[in-house]
Amino acid sequence: MVNIYRSVILPILFSGFKADPEWVHHQVLSILNSMDTYSSNQPIGLIQTMMHKSFCLEDTRLEQTLWGLNFKNPVGLAAGYDKDGVAINVWPRLGFGFAEIGTVTFHQQPGNPQPRLFRLPVDRAVLNRMGFNNQGATALAIRLQAQGKINLRSPSTQENTSLMPPSFFLYGINIGKSKITSLEAAATDYLSSFQLLKDWGDYFVVNVSSPNTPGLRSLQNVDSLSKILSALQAENKGVKPILIKVAPDLETEAITAIIEIIKQYKIAGIIATNTTIKRDNLQTKIIAKTGKPVTEEAGGISGAPLTQRSTKIIKFIWQQTEGKLPIIGIGGIFTAEDAWDKITAGASLIQVYTGWVYQGPGMVKQILQGLLQKLDERGLNSISEAIGLAHKN
Repeated sequence: MVNIYRSVILPILFSGFKADPEWVHHQVLSILNSMDTYSSNQPIGLIQTMMHKSFCLEDTRLEQTLWGLNFKNPVGLAAGYDKDGVAINVWPRLGFGFAEIGTVTFHQQPGNPQPRLFRLPVDRAVLNRMGFNNQGATALAIRLQAQGKINLRSPSTQENTSLMPPSFFLYGINIGKSKITSLEAAATDYLSSFQLLKDWGDYFVVNVSSPNTPGLRSLQNVDSLSKILSALQAENKGVKPILIKVAPDLETEAITAIIEIIKQYKIAGIIATNTTIKRDNLQTKIIAKTGKPVTEEAGGISGAPLTQRSTKIIKFIWQQTEGKLPIIGIGGIFTAEDAWDKITAGASLIQVYTGWVYQGPGMVKQILQGLLQKLDERGLNSISEAIGLAHKN
């Protein structure tokens, strides 16, 4: 199935069909949503069973507990793919150990003008300037209450059937600032989303690092971030793990300052990193859809160009925190080797998005198989023993 995706489907989607990437994305989500909605239908149930067998791998060596949550494997779906939680019961069947919904904002918003999503195949990258397009926190709360909480957390959930997602599957919710909300009122905006969603997420992520909402990255400064975290933690009262997602373009001094704020407000962890606004060493020079140089196109770059930079930041955070702050590593993960580099640099968990688009649905299982092989080669008994290993050699 993996070979079919790479040899047949991928070339059609990326070149021959000339389909708009955002249109393709919506079609995939629509299909996954239908599988979720009509899961009791026998043919769809059969497909779900086949997906479970094809894409899932379970091994106790891949499990670990963070923040009191049991992650069955370290590979998660990154925020941005399922912003409105329309396929929440399908992600476990695709092999993921957890999934992050969002970014969601308090106010529903359409995002930036189209076209706003571009593939850069020669760079194994994606350029996006989506702008937090989503249906809003209220709509997500209603959907998660109706679907996710009942199906995923109910004691009646049957863990021994592939037709129902396992009750232990974990979901994070990534929240951002609404575009219509001023930077001065950002803390209230984040708090309003959290109040609506706090019962439905297993952990929460404060996104202050997307380059696609005007001024958002300025919220990474000490004063603004302190206001946001103070408001959230006062409401949270230590119940849910709250993490911060940072940009890859920050200088080490800025990252150090954020780490100090994290300690001050007892933030549970950090996600490194978001997309980059840098265009260094890209082979793509012109965006065919617009005819403009890539250097003139707004948006963040994800995928392979981010691999080394995100790993470098993970290493820095690990060193600065002496390995005491859990890190979720993201950026340019395509293979088990990429995942291993992030984990040994200090990431407890990893997330994929662009790599999954390029490699196909079999990618997660391949990464997990590769991680198990790495553990065997080094005589390690669990993935937790590999976290930060590069600092110990």
